Amino acid sequence: MRVVFLFIDGVGLRERAADNPVNPEVCPALCRLIREHSRPIDACLGVEGLPQSATGQATMFTGVNCAAAMGKHCEGFPGPGLRKIIEENNLFLQLRKRSKSVAFADAYLIESPEELAARRFKSVTTVMALTAPETIRTANELAADSALFQDITRETIQERYPDIPAITPQMAAEHLYTIACANDFTLYEFFQTDVSGHSMDYTRACAVLKAYDKFLEKLLQLIEVAGITLVMTADHGNIERISDRGHTTNPVPFIAFGPKEKEIRARVESLTDVTPAVLWAFDAA
Repeated sequence: MRVVFLFIDGVGLRERAADNPVNPEVCPALCRLIREHSRPIDACLGVEGLPQSATGQATMFTGVNCAAAMGKHCEGFPGPGLRKIIEENNLFLQLRKRSKSVAFADAYLIESPEELAARRFKSVTTVMALTAPETIRTANELAADSALFQDITRETIQERYPDIPAITPQMAAEHLYTIACANDFTLYEFFQTDVSGHSMDYTRACAVLKAYDKFLEKLLQLIEVAGITLVMTADHGNIERISDRGHTTNPVPFIAFGPKEKEIRARVESLTDVTPAVLWAFDAA
């Protein structure tokens, strides 16, 4: 059993509308997955207010309703209470207890995990990765094509790292596929969807989705042949209503494609079920 987990930030489900760039003309591969291989799941977690990244992601990667635990939706970087939950019980740790090899495909522009640990502000995925330091990839791995950058194509780092060439979305998919073939579980985080959603720029949002869709289409071709299962979800809605700068209360898609996809999807109704469903897939293999 091999699983690739694509975390795509800020993508909710909403009917077709003039201000919704998540449509087949913009991102056909993503929309096909949503139509044929997904179910809508709850991101509000029974807590009043708009879902936010810190509690949504922490819930997704621990199975704990972190919004309920905090008594509110928490945005941005997790505070001490959330960090404690993530550090004690996260998906990486649970997989390592099962003797599964784990990879975090995103590269940090650092030289060592110690440099990352020293940062004052850390994302949910960074806190999780630091509990399994062997998963952390640096600029060296990115230059060697054994990691991905958060923008897929590396275009945003060309001035700072001219020796690390830009690549196509399809090449990035091939790099992720190579990582996935060498590990039981591979995570790739993409947050430009959320960033573009906050920008309220429809053209920018479409460009982000189109690049991701090219990456996704190529990845699907590769993993289908290899029998690797794709799991994909979001922490909250945003980009599907580009006319509003904030997040939405819309459900998010939970996608499973490949071996055990129906059984995995059937186990997920909200963000709290994502980690338990992934662990079940490995336990049932």
